[in-house]
Amino acid sequence: MTTTPASPDPTMEAIGQAVVEGRTGDIVSARHKLLNLWSAIGVIGDPLHRCSLAHYLADLYEDPAQALAWDVRALDAADAVTEQRVQEHHAGLHIAGFYPSLHLNLADNYRRLGSFDAAAEHINAAKEHAPNLPQDAYGAFLRIALDEVAEAISQRDTAKRPSAPGPTA
Repeated sequence: MTTTPASPDPTMEAIGQAVVEGRTGDIVSARHKLLNLWSAIGVIGDPLHRCSLAHYLADLYEDPAQALAWDVRALDAADAVTEQRVQEHHAGLHIAGFYPSLHLNLADNYRRLGSFDAAAEHINAAKEHAPNLPQDAYGAFLRIALDEVAEAISQRDTAKRPSAPGPTA
């Protein structure tokens, strides 16, 4: 697997920079930058850009309803991304590998909102896609999160998971 992009992509670089900013604590600035990029990309822009941006932007909202709106956009965009487009961005990525995380996030948001049937549908979809996860630390992290969310759904627990991505309350 290569560790460098197949070709430079200024939009993906800008998304990545905003993500780093958000993860280092400047949530408001990161969110603002991603929202501006969303406006520039547009709702019918490059699906890889839309998927990536929406996926990361969802993590910048504490409110599960706001995060859910962005996670739905991310999943919708993923359905429009081609394998060729993913490979153009990064030769080591595959669109199938996006789905476990996308469905996990939807399951977690629905669960936090008390919509347990919808949460169960998405956790089951995430588990169906889990074989597409890499056998590395990221894949292990997501597999643990899948188990945590599934357990929280079965317990009808709406509390935020301590290991969930996003801003702290």
